[in-house]
Amino acid sequence: MEILIYAGQLILGLSILVALHEFGHFLPAKLFGMRVEKFFLFFDAPYALVKKKIGETVYGIGCLPFGGYVKIAGMVDESMDAEQKARMQKPPEPWEFRAKPVWQRLIVMVGGVTVNLLLGFAIYAMVLFVWGREYLPVQNLTYGVAPSALMKSEGFRDGDMIVDVDGRDPKTLGDVSLAILIDGAREVTVEREDSTGKLEKKQIALSANIQEQILENNDKVLFSPRFPFYVDSVLEGNNAAKTGSFRKGDRIVAVNGKPARYFQDFVEAVKGRKDQHVEVTLLREGHEVRVPVEVDANGIVGLQPRAPSDYFTFATEKFSFLGSIPAGFAYGWQRLKDNVSSFKLLGSKAGMKQMGGLIAMSKAYGPHWVWQRFWEMTAFLSLALAVLNILPIPALDGGHVVFLLYEAIARKPANPKVLEYAQMAGMVFLLTVIIAVNGHDIVKLVTGSL
Repeated sequence: MEILIYAGQLILGLSILVALHEFGHFLPAKLFGMRVEKFFLFFDAPYALVKKKIGETVYGIGCLPFGGYVKIAGMVDESMDAEQKARMQKPPEPWEFRAKPVWQRLIVMVGGVTVNLLLGFAIYAMVLFVWGREYLPVQNLTYGVAPSALMKSEGFRDGDMIVDVDGRDPKTLGDVSLAILIDGAREVTVEREDSTGKLEKKQIALSANIQEQILENNDKVLFSPRFPFYVDSVLEGNNAAKTGSFRKGDRIVAVNGKPARYFQDFVEAVKGRKDQHVEVTLLREGHEVRVPVEVDANGIVGLQPRAPSDYFTFATEKFSFLGSIPAGFAYGWQRLKDNVSSFKLLGSKAGMKQMGGLIAMSKAYGPHWVWQRFWEMTAFLSLALAVLNILPIPALDGGHVVFLLYEAIARKPANPKVLEYAQMAGMVFLLTVIIAVNGHDIVKLVTGSL
């Protein structure tokens, strides 16, 4: 069932984004009197799943779910078939793309990117209007943070309170992670207890190659909220349930005699003892109880902790319809800047390993259909699609823009053969990248690292 949910969310999200992106090309082309011969969601090579001609345009859905296209008469693009090639050998007709002024053709080419940008901002605005924004402020982390193993090696400790990142006041733990990974922050100030129990501030200088280390370790969560481990439920079918000795409300305090008063401590204590028995010490109604239980092959025993909301005060922001518009644009702009900044990470070997295809995107949507998460992820992909499409690579919108700018400056069009060969090279490059990233996804899925 989870596979269907993953696939369903991805297909719906991509269909919305691709269809509206192509509509961004289609609409100005029609307004400027260009003949649009095809409008396809996904590529129809080698065949179309569905197609229907309405007026002068064939609308359809292709069999290759890697994008989509509009075929505009007289334009050198990914739809270059025999008919289009033959047309390019003749003088341009008034309704052809190449017959129109450069400024009109530029508007057509940036139309898709423009729609994706506006769509991403609009979705974020509507998410804020409908659901608002709930977050856990770093100052409300009563028990401090639980750093990842990598962050501990950098000098962080369990229970640290993060107060400053490179001179900035972080709002959430997510902001802290983004500052380190994307913005290159290298100095974090924390508050921690000294030997007498008094709070003191300490500055932690991160390694110069910390971004590379994060990517190499695939460290998805640098810091998580630290909270006590009270049992909320015992999961049926797991080893904890088989003992019959755990109850809701039990406070876990130790594993094999070593303190594990916080949930993260317990997780760390048992995950290294797969298929082994451990003794869990808990407090129940003022009494200490010891329960032997087996850790399964996945490193869990089957105890569900109380939700973090039971321990922390979350902040909630609500937005009116008018108020959500500037807030959505501001939030989307920040996500867009983060997206652009993350491209520099692809220059490293570890960064290249993080590239993902359709499987990675479907995983990002989550195993459960939650509309808020669906729209947030779709908004993120819309902005990412805009950034990718404006790159100056032949076969992408940015590649067409480069040739049009050349024509505007040189006052003459580029050689049609150069355009055609560049388009072919661009398509080969893009297909190679698509095959590589999706193949990488399959490898990671088989090896369990996705």
